[in-house]
Amino acid sequence: MKVHHIAQQNSILNKFLAEIRDVSIQKDRMRFRRNIERIGEVLAYELSKELSYTSKEIATPLDIKNTQLPPKDIILCSILRAGLPMHMGVLNYFDDVDNAFISAYRHHPNNDLDIEIEVEYFASPSIDNKTLLLIDPMLATGKSLVAVYEGIKRYGKPKQIHIVSAIGSEEGVEYVKNHFPANTELWIADIDPILNSKGYIVPGLGDAGDLCYGEKL
Repeated sequence: MKVHHIAQQNSILNKFLAEIRDVSIQKDRMRFRRNIERIGEVLAYELSKELSYTSKEIATPLDIKNTQLPPKDIILCSILRAGLPMHMGVLNYFDDVDNAFISAYRHHPNNDLDIEIEVEYFASPSIDNKTLLLIDPMLATGKSLVAVYEGIKRYGKPKQIHIVSAIGSEEGVEYVKNHFPANTELWIADIDPILNSKGYIVPGLGDAGDLCYGEKL
């Protein structure tokens, strides 16, 4: 799996990442969601450079212009609920593609630190032989992404997978590398060094879903 760590090169992305991490700024839910969306836009632009393009003649009022256009077989699939703002950011750039949504959440069966990932809902067009953009803003342990992929596989086999994330842990990135097919590419804004005992990324930013939409039960 090829990993694209975008924050390794300085850009305006640094500002958006700083604001979603900053405890004094991230309390503004609307701004937090917008920054996640903008990170999605940056990652979508970077990802677009790696797609296969085809030539098409475009008629202008004065002449014909030969233009390279991206493929139309793309499906955006976001993990609910934290993935929604980033989904919108990617969709702002890939505005005419098909969309899918899947649920995944952490379940503590014994009310301790043991975690099971529950996947209960999937709404999608056919993904067979399509280019799948799998969107999850926080790549912590990587187990949610792998559980989602195992669920999606039952409905078809994508020809290419691009994972889009805002922040991940080194451990989570390695876990995903070991469980996704070789033709997968990871587009991630930044990678942090460790996970804490509860499986949260450190320094990270906290719970992205709660920061977007409020705390859950």
